[in-house]
Amino acid sequence: MASQSFKRSAQLAVAGALAVGAFAATAAPASADPITIPGVGTFEVPGVSIPQLPVIPSITDIAPAAPAAPISSVGEQAVRAAESKLGSPYVYGASGPDAFDCSGLVQWAYKQAGLNLPRTSYDQAAAGVAVSQSDLQVGDVISFYGGSHSGIYAGNGNVIHASTAGQPVKLAPVSSMPYDGARRY
Repeated sequence: MASQSFKRSAQLAVAGALAVGAFAATAAPASADPITIPGVGTFEVPGVSIPQLPVIPSITDIAPAAPAAPISSVGEQAVRAAESKLGSPYVYGASGPDAFDCSGLVQWAYKQAGLNLPRTSYDQAAAGVAVSQSDLQVGDVISFYGGSHSGIYAGNGNVIHASTAGQPVKLAPVSSMPYDGARRY
């Protein structure tokens, strides 16, 4: 019985609220501003004044954003410069732009990337930050033969280097020479 009386009082409360709402709605001036909803239609809602909704551009109205320029490290830039010299002749003591010895190629490639490196392979092997062979990244300077030869790590286990007289600047496996160490600039 208590639940029926609760139900009845809830029904009366709802009816009262509806009556008050109806009174409040009829007390407002009877004006109807048309409301347009893009892609849906125009409606008149009596007693409600709502500002017009802004037109939302479709995705085809918006110009696509330009793709972000790829960010490359100084080492990656040096590798691209060294790659542009593949096939150039080896000349002892040469540091480009037409002929190179090993450290001259490394120095020239990094200079194209905006960084000045030491001139000799021994000095290149002593500067920068030491990097383990398992941690090599594109652009790391690799030393071979106890530091007497240098090249630039090109990724995928390869190095770009100016090897010796009669051999042009080339791409070779890191494992093709006795590895001494690597430096990151």
